[in-house]
Order: sequence, then C-alpha cells, then structure tokens
Amino acid sequence: MSEEIELLRKIHDLLLLIAEPQLAERDRARRDTLQNACGKSKKKRAAIFLMDGSRTQTQIAIAGNINAGQLSNFMKQLRDDELLDKTSDNPKLAVSIPADFFERSENAT
Repeated sequence: MSEEIELLRKIHDLLLLIAEPQLAERDRARRDTLQNACGKSKKKRAAIFLMDGSRTQTQIAIAGNINAGQLSNFMKQLRDDELLDKTSDNPKLAVSIPADFFERSENAT
C-alpha cells in the first residue's frame, strides 16, 4: 500500500510541475498579494512554506524561527487577504506556490 501512495505522490508532483504555468496565471493576483505580504522577510517566507496544514501556529513559529507575535500578525494579514484555507484547523495556504516562488518573483523584477 505504501508503494502505491508513494507512486501517487510522484504523479501528483509531476502534474503540479506540468500545470504550474496555468496555476500561476490563474492565481496571479493572489500570488502577488502573498508576495507583498511577505516582502523581503526571510522568516515570513520560511513560515509560508511551513503552512501546509500539518503544523500548528506554534510549531510554525518554532520551525520557522519567527517570533510568535510577528507570526500571529502575519497570519491575520493572510486571513484578511483570504490567503489561508478556511477549512483547515492548522494554517494552510489557500493558494499553491512552487518551491522557488520567491526566487522567481525576485528574478522577474
């Protein structure tokens, strides 16, 4: 069973790679809002990639080495901008981004 799950994950990752240009176009405004919310902060950027729904806010603060108050304010901004999934108990982005999202953004300017 675990081999099947691993195979499905690989297929999922390949499909995301293929679909990335279409996802980027569809989510352009939301991704721009996310980029603006993070700014140049490396801690906020690290926290973004930890927001996959598997960690609590406290766990994200610890793993991302970000102050809990700063993270709380940041997450409020993300909620206000509708960038967090409302159905998840733990913080989870409502928009998909590739692993090199911030590097791409910097290279585009």
